[in-house]
Amino acid sequence: MTSPHVSVMLKETLELFSDTKLTIFFDGTLGAGGHAEAFLKAHPEIEKYLGCDRDQSALEIAKTNLSSWNEKVEFLHGNFADLDLLLEEKGIEKVDGFFLT
Repeated sequence: MTSPHVSVMLKETLELFSDTKLTIFFDGTLGAGGHAEAFLKAHPEIEKYLGCDRDQSALEIAKTNLSSWNEKVEFLHGNFADLDLLLEEKGIEKVDGFFLT
């Protein structure tokens, strides 16, 4: 990881989704991608992981940290408050889960 950031409550967060099949997931506070990496490892069934952040430099760090999942992760520069607009732009009508920290 190229960032000193440590994801908090990671185990607890993953437990919330442990019995859920996640095909499309929205992460509204992607940051350096620590939670995203854990979700992608724990849920190989994820087909599309939408990672959103307002901080362009955080997105660049996440792109490096999540490069193993380039085919699944889509990086969105924006605000999670615009979730409906972001999903509409991508033609996505529903997500199986979402995460905000």
